[in-house]
Amino acid sequence: MLSTESFSGKRALITGGAKRLGRETALALGRAGVHLAIHYNSSKAPADALCEELQSVGSAAFPIQANLENPVEVESLFANAWDRMEGLDFLVNNASIFPADRLEEVELSHLHENLQVNAWAPFLLIRAFSRRIRGTDKWGSVVNLLDTRLVGGDLAHASYHLSKATLREITTLTALEFAPELQVNGVAPGAVLAPEEEGEGEDHLDQLTSDLPLKRRGHPKDIADAILFLLGASFVTGQVLFVDGGRHLRLGGNT
Repeated sequence: MLSTESFSGKRALITGGAKRLGRETALALGRAGVHLAIHYNSSKAPADALCEELQSVGSAAFPIQANLENPVEVESLFANAWDRMEGLDFLVNNASIFPADRLEEVELSHLHENLQVNAWAPFLLIRAFSRRIRGTDKWGSVVNLLDTRLVGGDLAHASYHLSKATLREITTLTALEFAPELQVNGVAPGAVLAPEEEGEGEDHLDQLTSDLPLKRRGHPKDIADAILFLLGASFVTGQVLFVDGGRHLRLGGNT
């Protein structure tokens, strides 16, 4: 079992933290004693409700709104979280967009939108983190949320796939460039939640298990546990942990 003693009193910023995997991760960190800045774009009510829930378990939590398509707001997001919490220890780049498009129909504007939210915004936050702690005796830990379909591709979400592939390279490059003060790792989740955009349900996720080496469902807690592990693993950087029941080993999944 993951020891959370070293998490008590730490401070974290989670993008897209109000819902889905971000919410699950926030709750896991809050229960471990981490104080949290919960970023949201349009999900104000869920963000407020989550912060109240976190406060009930003893975590100092507050919401921060920012549109990740706007680089100025991204920079302000980090500065506001840092100033309000008097520093940060952890950054979880969880927020993303997931529009459907295939290569036949991709426009440059589609790709730019995906890159802005899914890759450039995380990079700006990582770089801002590095600049705050460079040359100090402080260290920080970053986890970027990637996708199991980095292996095998995702033909139905081409712009999204290209943006997540870029974020994977950002994970490697920033782990090198911003060391030793900053660790940067990635978690590549499998299908543990049905996509909101596509209206799939739990039955669809259950059907996917037959193609997995482990032959069983994953759940949001599995992803949150992996994120906490990497945030607290002081001798790990530049790694991508696939939490997908072995799906990436099949090299399949193109639709």
